Amino acid sequence: MIIEATSLSPEETYRLLSGVVVPRPIAWVLTRTGDGVDNLAPFSCFTFVSNKPPMLGINMGRKKGARKDSRSNIDVSGEYVVHIPTARFTDAVHTSAKEFPAEVSEVKVLGLETVASAHVSVPRLRNLPLAMECRFHSAVAYGDTGAEFVVGEVLAFHVDDRIYADGKIDTALLDPIARIGGPKYSTLGEITTLTAIEQTPKSVIPS
Repeated sequence: MIIEATSLSPEETYRLLSGVVVPRPIAWVLTRTGDGVDNLAPFSCFTFVSNKPPMLGINMGRKKGARKDSRSNIDVSGEYVVHIPTARFTDAVHTSAKEFPAEVSEVKVLGLETVASAHVSVPRLRNLPLAMECRFHSAVAYGDTGAEFVVGEVLAFHVDDRIYADGKIDTALLDPIARIGGPKYSTLGEITTLTAIEQTPKSVIPS
């Protein structure tokens, strides 16, 4: 089978790619409107793009040609908090993906609690083991639909002591969820640990 990319609509392309690029980590993004309404939405095209300073990148698409609430709120305040949702929050994450009106807070709908952040005006969720306070850095639009790759600098990491040791996150204890094609989610499953790869000395590398 050969599928010509030019024959696909944006919706068909998304449906295809979302089953190809898997599993995808989820950024559960909390933003705040100019009127003080807390918006919470999941984004599964998410990665880190720099470690000095630490920076995260999230692809934020449009809905019927308009920016999503999260993107609009970031444009207003320049601040947001990225959470890593765990398996126990799967239902809440899925519900938060629904298109609520801008004046409705998903945080309140889901009955979640927030606490003040250290560096940004946007609060963070209380019971998540990992949250990152972010300040907007830049955004680049790609393609014909107006989707933007939004980059933010991480100002602070809030990490549960139970999942942190020797400067690293114990991913198994974090128990993050990932997005796969359609309304489907996955957990880590079996984790395979291999021996660290040693760098080959330059003296034995063929010229």
